[in-house]
Formats: sequence, structure tokens, C-alpha cells
Amino acid sequence: MNKPLTVRKITLTIMLATSALLASCATTTQDSVSGVKRTQLLLLPASTVTDMSTQAYTQTLKEAEKKNTLNADKIQVERVRNISNRLIAQVGIFRPDATQWKWEVNVEKNNELNAYCMPGGKIMVYSGLIEKLNATDDELAAVIGHEIAHALREHGRERMSQAYLQQFGLQALGAVLSKGTSAAVANASMQATSLGSQLFFALPNGREQERESDKIGLELAARAGYNPDAAVTLWQKMEAQGGAKPPEFLSTHPASENRIAELKALTPKVKPLYEAAKHKK
Repeated sequence: MNKPLTVRKITLTIMLATSALLASCATTTQDSVSGVKRTQLLLLPASTVTDMSTQAYTQTLKEAEKKNTLNADKIQVERVRNISNRLIAQVGIFRPDATQWKWEVNVEKNNELNAYCMPGGKIMVYSGLIEKLNATDDELAAVIGHEIAHALREHGRERMSQAYLQQFGLQALGAVLSKGTSAAVANASMQATSLGSQLFFALPNGREQERESDKIGLELAARAGYNPDAAVTLWQKMEAQGGAKPPEFLSTHPASENRIAELKALTPKVKPLYEAAKHKK
């Protein structure tokens, strides 16, 4: 006896979703000295996530312009862009396609200790990060490199994919992938799109994602000719700023003795890259 049509449809969509889950498990970066090669869940198309992130970034720039806080200090902006460009020049080591991203680097006058790099290479550094920490070029390279690493590893896309699956489940995913036309499918698709930039900012990176960005960021900075030892002094300065309430940056980028110990352990591996880069100058 044949299964009812609705049951068969549900079974089919779940099978499709399961296949999609398996197909979407991949690593976004090439193996390197830092040794990051974890398999990731990447359900949402990269182009979709990049488009959503670009829209959110453009809106952020418009709001900063209205407040006259966008790129207010020209010397500061030039410094951040010079450091960022040296780091960006090394991204091909981890993923060649990233050299073709539409990278953009801006500074917002804001007292928060914060910086981020959105999917597709949209970088923002808050002036408070520079001024309150009295950050050296090497320390700025450490934090910007860390944020670039999040983009290279597509941690935002990974978090959004995980949240989508938790929000809508396998059946909804299968229905969307099979291009179903029901109201439920349409609603799921619309909600998934609206979650975009909200999820990028609202969902904190997991501990493993933070470790990966520490590792790749450290190697990225070393290859660009910045002293990897600065990553340790950067996090020490961050912690010193904490007091009773940790800085906003630390709320999603937790610094700890273990983290600093891991950075110290990795530094000898990337130090030769730093020395080689210095001699090329």
C-alpha cells in the first residue's frame, strides 16, 4: 500500500534536507601553519549572506555619516587602512577567492572597544579601540587580522545557517530547497532573509570559532610583517580595560588566561613567517 501523498512529500523533503546538510559540510579555508581545517555547516548560499551583510554595512555607514562620525580623523583612517591592506594582501594564502572580494575599510568615531569584518570583507574599526588601548600598529594588526579571519572562515554564514536550522527545522529547509509554494514555505523563506544581519550581530561566535580566528589572525599578521607577540599584549590591554563591566568587544570575544596561553603556544610557529616578511621590506 502506498504512503499518503503528504507523508511521502514530508519524507522526500526531509531526505532532500539531509542531503543538503551533508553537502553543505565543508571547510572554507585552506590548511596552513595555523592548522585550521574544521568542517563547517554552511546551509545558506555565500552570495545571500554577503548581500545581506553588504546592505547592513551600507546602512551603518549612512548612519555614521549623518552623525559625522564616519572617518572623522583622516590620519587615523589612513593608519587603519594601511594596516588592513597589508593584511588583506595575505588572504590568498587561506582562500584565493578572497583576493577578489570587494574589501572596504572604515573607522567610526565611537568610544567602544570594538571592530568587525562582515562577510565579504567589510571592515569597521571603532576609534575607541585605538585610543583607549593606545594600540600599536602590531596590536591593531592582531585585532584586525582576527576579524578578517572570521570573514575568511565565514563564521557569520555558519552561525546564520545553524540558527536557520534551529529556527525552521529540517522539513522547512527541505521545502525551501525543493521550492515549495505553500504559505508556510514562503513564510520560512521570508523570515530567513529578515534574520540576516540581525543574526550576524546578535549571535556571538562560538569558542571554537574564536580559537580559529585567533590562529588565522595571528598567522595573517605575521605574514604581513607584524609582530605576533602583539596579540598577547593586545588581549592583556583588553582585559585591563574591563573593570566591573567588560568592554563590548570582550562580550563576544572573550579573553582569558587559556586564550593567551594558546596564542603564546602558536607564536613560535608563525614567528619565522614574521621574520621572513620583515626581510622582504
